[in-house]
Amino acid sequence: MPEFDAILFDFDGVLADTEPVHWACWAEVLKPLGITLEWDYYRDHGIGIDDKDMLRTLAGLANPPLDWRTLYAEYPRKKELFRRRVLAHPPFDPALDAFLENLHRSYKLAVVTSSARDEIDPLLAAGGLRRHFDALVGAEDVTHYKPDPEPYRKAAELLGARTPLVVEDSAAGLASGRAAGFAVLAVTTPSEVPALVTRTLAERAG
Repeated sequence: MPEFDAILFDFDGVLADTEPVHWACWAEVLKPLGITLEWDYYRDHGIGIDDKDMLRTLAGLANPPLDWRTLYAEYPRKKELFRRRVLAHPPFDPALDAFLENLHRSYKLAVVTSSARDEIDPLLAAGGLRRHFDALVGAEDVTHYKPDPEPYRKAAELLGARTPLVVEDSAAGLASGRAAGFAVLAVTTPSEVPALVTRTLAERAG
C-alpha cells in the first residue's frame, strides 16, 4: 500500500478539546428558549455534524415544537461566547505544537472542520499552531457537510494529496473520510492523537 502523502485532521475533539465548550455555549443560549441541552445528547447527536442539523432535531423535540430558525437566531451569541472562552484559554495539549512541527517536515497537513473558518483560524493562531497547516476547510468552504465526502475531498484537492490519512473522532467525520476513499484513524481524545498518528504512520511505512 502506498505511504500517506498528507494528514487531514478534524479540529474539535481531535486537535482541541473544544466539544465541552461548544456544548456549554449552546446550552446557555438555548436555555431561555426552553431547550435543555444535556451533555450526553450533544455528545451522541451533536458532534461532527452541521449546527443547523442539530438545531432542526432539537426544535422538533421541543414541547411544543419550535421553528428551528428561532434556535439558529442564537448562533451569533453562541459563536461569540465560544470565541471569548477559547481565546482566553486555548484548549490544546502542550505536546501538540512539537508533534505538528515534526509531522509537517514530512507531510502536508490540513484541518477539516464542520465549524466556521473564522472560529478555527483565530484559535489556531492563538495557540501558535496555524503555521503548521497548509490548508483549512471550514463549513463555508463546502456545499455538503460531513458525513458527505466533500469536505475531505476538498482538502485533498487543495493539498494535491492522493493518499491522505484522515484523523477523526466522530461517526460523521469517520464516514466522511471513508466515503472520500481515504484511510481513517479513529481517536477518542486529543491527548492520544500524537501517539496514535505516529504509530499508524510507522506501521504504514514499515
